[in-house]
Amino acid sequence: MKGQNNQFDPRKWPRSKSKSRSEPGRWRHTYAALDLGTHNCRLLLARPNRRAFRVIDAFSRTVRLGENLEQEGLLCGAAMDRAVEALKICAEKIRRGRADRTRCVATEACRQAKNQEEFKERVEREAGLLIETISCEEEARLALEGCIPLIDKQHLNGLMFDIGGGSTELIWIESDARHTRMLDSMSIPHGVVSLSERYGEDTICHELYDEIVDEMEERLKAFCSRHRIRDAVSRGDVQMLGASGTVTTVAGVHMNLARYDRSMVDGMTLGFDEVREVSERLRAMACEERALHPCIGAERAKLVVAGCAVLEAIMRRWSVGSIRVADRGVREGIILEMMRKADVERDGRA
Repeated sequence: MKGQNNQFDPRKWPRSKSKSRSEPGRWRHTYAALDLGTHNCRLLLARPNRRAFRVIDAFSRTVRLGENLEQEGLLCGAAMDRAVEALKICAEKIRRGRADRTRCVATEACRQAKNQEEFKERVEREAGLLIETISCEEEARLALEGCIPLIDKQHLNGLMFDIGGGSTELIWIESDARHTRMLDSMSIPHGVVSLSERYGEDTICHELYDEIVDEMEERLKAFCSRHRIRDAVSRGDVQMLGASGTVTTVAGVHMNLARYDRSMVDGMTLGFDEVREVSERLRAMACEERALHPCIGAERAKLVVAGCAVLEAIMRRWSVGSIRVADRGVREGIILEMMRKADVERDGRA
């Protein structure tokens, strides 16, 4: 998969005691986590190691499952065809990797679609996978679980966001020396796919760009007021963490990478001024020019400007000053949770 290393940086994961693969609990299993979103289908296969887990295989494909979903409220035939073909590849990788603990989740596109059950029945019939449509709250919880190693616990609070294809998730976090927990989350039913379809994929003029920013910032106000987030920001208590294709793309462009490299991007920090400089460069490019950039590509080129508008709204509402970039999220959260569950099962049998 583009930008996916075989091994997560061990410095970013908490230490655990050495275990033997022959012991029960997490060590007996191979894990597979699949995240079917509005834009992408992503798979991760992993085995546990001393610090967390080692990725043994990964897959990502653009499927645009949410194509034209806003118009009809239905998954269209072409989008379902693309998704099913990608899911067949995932099923084969799961089989070859001998994963015996698997969880496959779908997010905003399936949450919105009136024909999601028909689609999931087709996936089970043709690919042999059981897809679970998860709630916005569950998606936020899993995304946070996957990103906890990047949370700086010197800050009392964290504000995490994920600009997806069909929705934007926000998570308000509290941390202390031992624990990080989600205090609240909010899902805005606008993401880069739905916004690009509404406002334009090739070019979004300044007026429409500002319209996206204003609309998204307006939607953030209630969440901000409910938790007095601006007060916490003014005290310096808040870390901002961004887990989305928009943020990782901006990071790769800022670093002038010759090709996208997850190990260079995951965990880095971008200043707001750096984000805005890259956003202006991307807005000034033609779609074809963006597509030629090695950290963007043809599909992302159509979506990244809308993502930058959402990002601008978040930065404008909460002037934290910097964003820590996370190239991780729901899949990693699923795997960590499955490993803990296996340990609980072991302890229950003891």
